[in-house]
Amino acid sequence: MGWSKQAISAGAESIGYPGVVHGLFPNGGAALVQHFYSICNQELNQILKKQALDTKESPSGKRKPEQQVRDAVEIRLRMVIPYKKTWPQAIAIMSLPPNVPTSLANLLTLVDDICYYAGDRSVDINWYTRRMILATIYKTTELYMLQDTSEDHKETWLFLERRINDALQVHAVLSSSVKPDEALHRVTETATAVFTTARNILGLN
Repeated sequence: MGWSKQAISAGAESIGYPGVVHGLFPNGGAALVQHFYSICNQELNQILKKQALDTKESPSGKRKPEQQVRDAVEIRLRMVIPYKKTWPQAIAIMSLPPNVPTSLANLLTLVDDICYYAGDRSVDINWYTRRMILATIYKTTELYMLQDTSEDHKETWLFLERRINDALQVHAVLSSSVKPDEALHRVTETATAVFTTARNILGLN
């Protein structure tokens, strides 16, 4: 039934409540998407927290930050796969102007958790740049996954790895600059490109 009031009604009826209970959710399908996104973020947070504790107890099993990020994004995207056929509808719903703030909050919560558990403790412009770049990587990979028909979505995970490698190369270029003005210019260009891509993905003017 997709992300709709009908789905909420059917869910309510399946556990003995009247179908009109959907009236408790005036945002209809958006409330359903928000709930799903929120519980998936919470589940990922618990997984990352457990992995961090395991690594602390056994440092020999520590992975590189980029590998941690890649694995976290895959784990989170796999939560969407069971609902892949109707997920474009969910994306469309959350791209409507009234729902965009909630959509952005969900996405930024997700990327902030991933960056934090990957070891990012920056308090400068890198804090923003890394999270916006990761948000773009997540959303572009999500869109790629919706079109992917390969076995176990292996093409999606290869696409994800390429985007992370691209981000690492951008970071290397920025870090190699010896002139502060040049570095600031490159950071500005990168941040602008990331924001533009994110805006386009969300369908904003």
